[in-house]
Amino acid sequence: MYSYLVGKIAKIRPNYIVLEVNNIGYQLIVSNPYLYTLNEEMKVYVHQRVREPDIFLYGFQTEEQKDLFLKLLNVSGIGPKSALSILATDNINDVIVAIEEGNVKLLTKFPGIGTKSAQQIILDLKGKLIVEEETGTKELDDLQEALSALGYSKTEIRKVVKKITPSNKIEVMIKEALSILLK
Repeated sequence: MYSYLVGKIAKIRPNYIVLEVNNIGYQLIVSNPYLYTLNEEMKVYVHQRVREPDIFLYGFQTEEQKDLFLKLLNVSGIGPKSALSILATDNINDVIVAIEEGNVKLLTKFPGIGTKSAQQIILDLKGKLIVEEETGTKELDDLQEALSALGYSKTEIRKVVKKITPSNKIEVMIKEALSILLK
């Protein structure tokens, strides 16, 4: 099992790239090969998939893309090709938000993803993709707990925490957060 490979992009083709590592070329199936630059030295996160008699290596620019790919593969009816088509988007956070908010319409825009597949993705992954972010301060943690107690979703809380001005007084931050949420 491989976690990542560090090497030089030796070849770019429509469905894959070749990453040269210590004079060995690894053919990596990627979502969008044209995001890579020929002869560029880089770290590519990989997932090895064995389907007799073949062995496939899938490549990703970030660990987050790899994690989402693996979670998508666990969804009934979603294979590597469909998962890669979803990852071809410019911003995987948009996909994560679409899944968390149950946005079937956005998910069906990807090739190979119909209404039933989109609904299955939402059913299986909703609530499992948002990683708890460390806020770093007790006040921000308290703010998140307070907003959660008021019934706001993790997605709403995460968005508002990014917008507010950190303060030593929790009351001030709650007031600011509520004014943003009630707009």
